[in-house]
Amino acid sequence: MIFNSSIMYPKPFQKLINNFSSLPSIGPKMAERLVLFLFKQNKEKIKEFSENLENIQHMKICEKCFNIAEEELCEICNNLQRNKESICVVEEPLDIISLEKTGAYRGLYHVLGGVIFSDSKQENDLRISQLLKRVLHEKIKEVILAMNPTTEGDTTSLYLKRKLEPMGIKITQLARGLSSGGDIEYTDEITLSEAMINRKELS
Repeated sequence: MIFNSSIMYPKPFQKLINNFSSLPSIGPKMAERLVLFLFKQNKEKIKEFSENLENIQHMKICEKCFNIAEEELCEICNNLQRNKESICVVEEPLDIISLEKTGAYRGLYHVLGGVIFSDSKQENDLRISQLLKRVLHEKIKEVILAMNPTTEGDTTSLYLKRKLEPMGIKITQLARGLSSGGDIEYTDEITLSEAMINRKELS
């Protein structure tokens, strides 16, 4: 969304407001406040902010689990201390961050990149084939389906269950301590930790 206001600010200032307005959940007024806040900061802070934005373009997607990474593999996939026999399947990288904060899980992850029938995503738009290859080649014993508790999340979990069942592995799902229609990203750590610890096999 582009912020159209009367000519009040210099062009660079207005362009930055437009940039912030294009971000998710950031409306024109909030974008204006953010730019005004930055404008009041000292040059060192603004320089650091600018450099951090610049560095984003150098980030990568992990070749194995599709998490955010600095190298070919993310820190979790590179960590020899992780349990290499379990994979927790999530929708987006932010879900990994939320689960990691709980300290309740020490296995690997796999980022699907969304859910089936959400935002017009179909099976071929997701990283389902890559998940199946990992389970087969990495000798995975358990797959934890950590989809958000939504209709689309449940649909995706059931679809994955059907795909994974012939492999003879344990398939579990986060316990339903999570509120229906909620989002893992915004769930508190205690609730999320209990949901992971009390996960149950899909029947």
